[in-house]
Amino acid sequence: MKMGQIELVKEMQAKGLGPVEISNRLRIDRKTVRKYMQQEDFSPNHREVRIVPSKLDPYKETILSWLEEDKRNRYKQRHTAKRIHQRLKEQFQDEYTCSYETVQRYVKAVRGHQNNEGTLELVWPPGECQVDFGEADFYIAGQVRAYKYLCVSFPHSNAAYAQLFGGETAECVVHGLQDVFQHIGGIPTRLVFDNATGVGRRIGEQIRMTELFLRFKAHCGFEVTFCNPYAGYEKGNVENKVGYIRRNFFVPLPSFLDVQDYNRSLLSMCERDWDREHYKLGENIRELFEQDRQSLMHLPRTPFNPYRYERVKTDGYGKFVLDGCHHYSSAPEYAVQELVIRIGAHTVAPLAADGSPITQHERGFGKGRTDTVDHSTTLSRMLRNPGAWRNSGLRNHVPDELRTEMDSFDRAGLKTALKMMLGLSGQYGFDAAVQAMTEATKLGRLCHSNAAVLAARLTTFAIDPDGVPGLNLDIYDEAFLPEGGEVQ
Repeated sequence: MKMGQIELVKEMQAKGLGPVEISNRLRIDRKTVRKYMQQEDFSPNHREVRIVPSKLDPYKETILSWLEEDKRNRYKQRHTAKRIHQRLKEQFQDEYTCSYETVQRYVKAVRGHQNNEGTLELVWPPGECQVDFGEADFYIAGQVRAYKYLCVSFPHSNAAYAQLFGGETAECVVHGLQDVFQHIGGIPTRLVFDNATGVGRRIGEQIRMTELFLRFKAHCGFEVTFCNPYAGYEKGNVENKVGYIRRNFFVPLPSFLDVQDYNRSLLSMCERDWDREHYKLGENIRELFEQDRQSLMHLPRTPFNPYRYERVKTDGYGKFVLDGCHHYSSAPEYAVQELVIRIGAHTVAPLAADGSPITQHERGFGKGRTDTVDHSTTLSRMLRNPGAWRNSGLRNHVPDELRTEMDSFDRAGLKTALKMMLGLSGQYGFDAAVQAMTEATKLGRLCHSNAAVLAARLTTFAIDPDGVPGLNLDIYDEAFLPEGGEVQ
């Protein structure tokens, strides 16, 4: 059964309808209805079959343009599905191979569903929220970057939360909403969006929600309303809140290293802003939000998995492309293969056959090309061919001191150093392994035992303990870091 039908079953279930009545209304077998009424977790998994593109896809834009022109014509002079099929055959001739039934189903889908959500109420009951995106600049790891921020506003109390993301995709919307819902301990009864950005796309008057958002909606059980086109006033609370958050939270430009860490602190920052009066009611916002909280639905017992999965083909280097311009590495041994990738709001991870991540990358956004490589995945291949060190991306990635030291090794010494790096990466992580080997090089004592002690200290305390009062590690240095030492 399609996800759209499943979502209708869950929506009717939330309204108190039983399996018999739902079966009769949707004309679906009762056993199937009961199955999805009992199901609680609708998270996608990486083994899902990829949806096959329709043969009609290249012609849909043409069809929509004809239907748009029809709006200016008399009703009886508008295109029928049969006439559209005939025109496509005439215009595209032999390259057009679609059947009339395919065209008929598509035209019926476009025309058959009208936007019947209605307009927003001016008086908002507790437990409902409005959702929109804003944009602002931030200092992230010392660089100014433009980021989107998801704003979730509760108009009854005028309370709001914000979360940062690189884009406005369905993964970003679902991830942000789930984090807010988990934080407040409940699910709003209704979510209002200005349009389908991030959660789907609008075709004329029809909203087509993405598969991931439909799953999230079915999982949580909330209702969704979309504002009418060019009617932003219908969600004026969140529109005002987007500007308020930018002026009061993002001026001057915040500076941080990790977006997800900042998002966690941003939830508390938003709540500290509630100790003031509601602009219209004159009551405390924090107290009013308790009315919102009491009207929330219960959280699902199983948290939603906010990822989508896609199949991609890797090139000769084991890299794959997402969104047309963002390149990511898997590992050399996965070159020229088909992989499943897990796509989230912040990360992209190629998966092994058992579903475990081969590696994980920060997700790229925007139209400019990006090329993200996890050099730690090339270590095992480099061990089989140490001669590639001089021209490898791994060499350019390590600090200057360690690069110079490894450049001075012969083939056997270089292979030993790479083996050391691989072993320490498996035990302490790639970054800790590289930093420990660099510190050992600075001390003039690069060998496995020295680097291992430094890596253990790095992941437990810090390389430089001077800033920790009362902590003296000299005794360990004397015991485990003997004078001298070469790569062994």
